[in-house]
Amino acid sequence: MEQLTLIASGLITGIGLIAAVGAQGAYLLRRGLNREHVPALVAFCTISDILIIGGAVLGIGAVIEQFPAALEVVRWVGAAFLVTFGIGSFRRALRPQTTSIAGESGIGLTRALTTMAALTWLNPHLWLDTILLGTLANAHGPEGKWWYYVGLCGASIVWFSAVGFGSAKMSGFFTNPRAWQVLDTVVGVIMLGLGAGLVLH
Repeated sequence: MEQLTLIASGLITGIGLIAAVGAQGAYLLRRGLNREHVPALVAFCTISDILIIGGAVLGIGAVIEQFPAALEVVRWVGAAFLVTFGIGSFRRALRPQTTSIAGESGIGLTRALTTMAALTWLNPHLWLDTILLGTLANAHGPEGKWWYYVGLCGASIVWFSAVGFGSAKMSGFFTNPRAWQVLDTVVGVIMLGLGAGLVLH
């Protein structure tokens, strides 16, 4: 039961943070709406997340073991980032705009993967998120962190598959500014909740 709770917690937290990183998801949404290279892009995003988050879990654990004070630094930096991002989400919710999903069409696989690689590996929000997730995972102990990590990996699989393969069916829905307003509001609540949790933990 405890393992299932950790997996569920990692899944929910992972989806909240992954959904908040807009550039990567928006690009995948556009390619999905054009039905271009969706399996390859979904696989790339998922594998990248699994590798980056896994490295964060291992790396943060080593830092905490050797330099416990580093946990405090990461905790407060992470909390500040989450609160700031949450406030930004609420501001966007107050001024919803239709997201452009038409984009360019007919691009090759190499270009699509290169663009996605830049959006994934050069995104500072992504690295901040993964450092935070590594810290949250290690808070569950040597064994519990890996069950939490399983949930985080599941979040990547679920989210990127839903965006990539489900984007064609969502085309009408996400041209409505109200849909983005709801999403930004939910993301804002999640971010503020996680930020408060880091401060209080």
